[in-house]
Amino acid sequence: MIHVPGGSFRMGSDKHYPEEAPSHRVSVDSFWIDATPVTNRQFAAFVAATGYKTFAEIPPDPKDYPGALPHMLRAGSLVFTSPPRVKNLRDWSQWWSFEFGANWRQPYGPKSSLRNLDDHPVVHVAYCDALAYAEWASKSLPTEAEWEFAARGGLENTEFAWGDEFMPGGQFMANTWHGDFPVKNSRADGWARTSPVKSFLANGYGLYDMIGNVWEWTGDFWSSCHPADAAKACCVPLNPRGGAETASYDPSQPAIRIPRRVLKGGSHLCAPSYCRRYRPAARHAEPVDTSTSHVGFRCVVREV
Repeated sequence: MIHVPGGSFRMGSDKHYPEEAPSHRVSVDSFWIDATPVTNRQFAAFVAATGYKTFAEIPPDPKDYPGALPHMLRAGSLVFTSPPRVKNLRDWSQWWSFEFGANWRQPYGPKSSLRNLDDHPVVHVAYCDALAYAEWASKSLPTEAEWEFAARGGLENTEFAWGDEFMPGGQFMANTWHGDFPVKNSRADGWARTSPVKSFLANGYGLYDMIGNVWEWTGDFWSSCHPADAAKACCVPLNPRGGAETASYDPSQPAIRIPRRVLKGGSHLCAPSYCRRYRPAARHAEPVDTSTSHVGFRCVVREV
């Protein structure tokens, strides 16, 4: 783990997506954070020690999903597959599909495996899975503020974790999408899906893959925007903790009351033409019962 000194910083952004605004100053105490996302090798050690089964490995309980089609109540997870063409970039079902048998051991479906993926980030972990690993390791999931502070690597008011240029001097700084999303990934950075941790340079704190590769769970409930800036310097929030659980429910599905947590960092599927969330300020809402082929996590230990 890497020690991150506490401090004050401007969280969020007023320049990109509305959920990142308003930019506001917060403070966090010092803490320790994993240098990389949790890898398949590390998660396998947890499973071997505990016999744990992930959310994606357990068939859904019909009581939790009233009205669901019986043939869909099977274990599985969401997997990204490039379509030959797309009609509308707003319809993500063209490239995401629920694959029966997809889970952390078989990240691309039943015919896949973890061969040569030991040092890649573990994926297909729902929030409960990340939390279970963290508790086993005597750690915690980071708050959104802790995660963003760590991702910035000591830089203030920069667009990216390494400065203001996405590719300084033409150098690839993270595993993101290059090409026509979601149809064609040129793999210019060397990877079509996840990459081994530490494949790209660390940030100023010595942390790897804070941007791109996989989205990462935080412990905070989702909120549609940030709170306003404190009126006085004396009132800057210390170690803020997101919003209320009830406010995290998806307003477009009022009958479904599944909490959503904040994801940070973007993934290998983030592209300039579709999802510019390969920045520390970027954030995304993820239902706690959802796992995908591009979401992982890392842990923190807070100083007493």
